[in-house]
Amino acid sequence: MKRGLPNTPFIFDGAFGTYYQKISGKNMFCECANITEPNTVLKIHKQYINAGAKAIKTNTFGANSALELSFEETADIIEKGYAIALQAVKNTEVLVFADIGYINSDLEDISQEYVKLSQVFINLGAKYYLFETLAEYEILKPAIMLIKNSIPDAFVMVSFAVTQDGYTKKGYYYKNLISEASNNKDIDSVGLNCICGPSHFYDLIKVLDISSINFSAMPNSGYPSTVNGRTIYQDNAEYFSNKLADIYSLGVNILGGCCGTTPAHISEIADRINDIKNAPNETAQHSEKNSYIKVPKINPFKEKMLSGKKIIAVELDPPNNTNYDYLISASEKAFLAGADIITLADSPLARARADSIMLAAKIKREANIEVLPHLSCRDRNYIGIKSALLGANIEKICNLLVVTGDPVVQTDRGNSKGVYNFNSFNLISYIRNLNTEIFSQSPFFIGGALNINSINFEGELKRAMQKIENGAEFLLTQPVFSEIAIENLCMAKESLDCKLLAGIMPIAGYKNALFLNNEVPGIIIPDDIIEALKDKTSEQATKISVKYCLDIINRISDYCDGYYIMTPLKKIDIVCNIINKID
Repeated sequence: MKRGLPNTPFIFDGAFGTYYQKISGKNMFCECANITEPNTVLKIHKQYINAGAKAIKTNTFGANSALELSFEETADIIEKGYAIALQAVKNTEVLVFADIGYINSDLEDISQEYVKLSQVFINLGAKYYLFETLAEYEILKPAIMLIKNSIPDAFVMVSFAVTQDGYTKKGYYYKNLISEASNNKDIDSVGLNCICGPSHFYDLIKVLDISSINFSAMPNSGYPSTVNGRTIYQDNAEYFSNKLADIYSLGVNILGGCCGTTPAHISEIADRINDIKNAPNETAQHSEKNSYIKVPKINPFKEKMLSGKKIIAVELDPPNNTNYDYLISASEKAFLAGADIITLADSPLARARADSIMLAAKIKREANIEVLPHLSCRDRNYIGIKSALLGANIEKICNLLVVTGDPVVQTDRGNSKGVYNFNSFNLISYIRNLNTEIFSQSPFFIGGALNINSINFEGELKRAMQKIENGAEFLLTQPVFSEIAIENLCMAKESLDCKLLAGIMPIAGYKNALFLNNEVPGIIIPDDIIEALKDKTSEQATKISVKYCLDIINRISDYCDGYYIMTPLKKIDIVCNIINKID
């Protein structure tokens, strides 16, 4: 039955529904997001593609009579979902599979609903089909026959959901189902998905003869727990990929994930399978003791920046205590609004805050958005710097903003002293050298700072040129407020051979403006803005600030490669408001 399959091993995406629920906090039918939140659906698809998926499933798994909508409304959800998936794979070789999930209904003739759903996809021109999480087989035959009669070269996958002992919720045994489906000439792939974790999948598959089958395995990440009424899966990407490598060693040539799996899980699978394929003198057998050569990974932030598309970075301040909930929720909100990356300051104003690199790793794992921690020269000697870089690289952090760091204030110097084994120039050079050695398979994308508010801007430009010569590939600027800052940004764009992200700082209110203007180095807010905020309510101040930021963005659009938006006083909604209005 091995026919019509792209190059193997073939890696699918992970779960859409549980991942959507995780990042949005919404306990709803995710398929409806095709209508209400198309940008979110698109971004999730792209995250899986960036993670290494060679096929994505349309966000239509539950688009059937379970939604309790008219068939026309359901068809509209399917059409929108298919269009979004096609948009996500544009200019890639990633395939889009029409996803039709198990219809858990008491209707007498479920077969006809499968036929009607299949016809919608046929009308849209879909060539690849996945019927998944199935509890039975016979009811699919009319739909599969329709697909093959309509599109003879269609690729049809059928996947069953079974418990640890191999039975579906309808009581059918998996060996019998797989045998029946694989004998159908119109079915191109048979497999298992959902219900079980990867370890039990391995036990179920190892006793099968799949040598002549395009066999797919898409287990859950594990077994969930319930917290505050929500179903929670563990973040166990490394463990999951190890188990999937074991399954791959059995001859399974289509791999992916179901409930609880995220882009991080798919990224780990892609890495591990690539490691096995590229390991010299190794067969495709997995062992916990094997040591594989790492294959360079794509850095989505770098790829987008170098492609010439506008970047949006959002800065969040790490907490000065152990409560990090805001950081995760704010990161998720920023991502849903359209941010490409979260950047974290390294103890700004020389006041101790949670470590920027450790928190960046946590945000990347839990919010699944790219991160850009600041790395200050101030607080670590070269041993500490190298240790931090090794840890960051292990955690798959691949972007760094190198800064000198605000000096320790005079009154604190009796107890605290800056270290400064490096300045920003030689730290950039040091990291570049490490990129050619121990980080050669996953080099850091190095950024630096540019003070466009500097009184001696010609001197600042010379400093920037030195940073670029030493290895900086992009620069983030201080916030743009004044006409002089805009002129300096224009001059920088003309003079510097690197990418520039222009600093945008919304102001939370009048008091915040006074504080920034008087107590934060490098920030100069025009008097007319401060005066405009005086005696205004919070809502009024927000409108003024958002409008001013958008005016600045429109004026500087031609002079930068994106925007570096700083979040004022944890007011992430202001930032999201700005992002949503950027053209």
